[in-house]
Amino acid sequence: MRSTFCALGLGLLLLGTTAAQADDGRLSVGAGANYSTGKYGTDTSTDIWSVPITAGWQNDRWTLKLTVPYVGISGSSDVIPGTGGVKNGNPHGRGHGQGNGAGSATASTGSASGLGDIVASAGYELFSSADHSAGLDLTGKVKFGTADEDKGLGTGKNDYGLALDAYKAFGDWTVFGGAGWMKYGSSQYIKLKNGFNANLGAGFKMSQTDDVGAYYYYREKIADGGAAQSELTAYWNHKIGDNWRLQSYVMGGMADGSPDWGVGATAKYLF
Repeated sequence: MRSTFCALGLGLLLLGTTAAQADDGRLSVGAGANYSTGKYGTDTSTDIWSVPITAGWQNDRWTLKLTVPYVGISGSSDVIPGTGGVKNGNPHGRGHGQGNGAGSATASTGSASGLGDIVASAGYELFSSADHSAGLDLTGKVKFGTADEDKGLGTGKNDYGLALDAYKAFGDWTVFGGAGWMKYGSSQYIKLKNGFNANLGAGFKMSQTDDVGAYYYYREKIADGGAAQSELTAYWNHKIGDNWRLQSYVMGGMADGSPDWGVGATAKYLF
């Protein structure tokens, strides 16, 4: 619980400090719902759902975000939300007495729910063209290990990431992509190694209120017993006036490290 309060405190301090320095920015709050299912290279299908609550601040150059999710999982004890397939040697883990499982040392499946890993990020616009048709952003991210590792909701360790993203508009079309690197924390039960990730996509502005697009995401293998992630996602964004933003997506996995498919939606209000 102490780590949860520390993560929330650091995230809110990050948001508050920059917000105080950016009088022309906008504060936002949001909520969403996500669901995915897949075998992740195991013999058992694993279902994962989450309800993230977000707070953000954005001005011309800075974008700050804090995400506090409630997560649930049902399936293999070797699948961790947000991480994927691993070799989980935790004898107290999901299916071994925690959550709703067989409750024995040999159990390999179970279900559990609770607070997920709190994530804080800070992005800075390194470059923007005069007409704002092209840009380059640098983003740092910290995933705090606030999820219960005994329930298999997380690894119990912090992760740290850095990403570089770019975009270029061509009329109603925008192409975008980026590359990132994550330093993953290992526990005594789950061993992870650092890894790169990348994305590439395109969006189309249908009207003043709607745009659609799709992007491909790849993450290299980060754990023994796991696999690389390879996913294709299609999305739809909708604006309601000056304050409301809605988004929905559908995702398909193309590797053992990814779920077979997933769906989700978010709503955000800008002050």
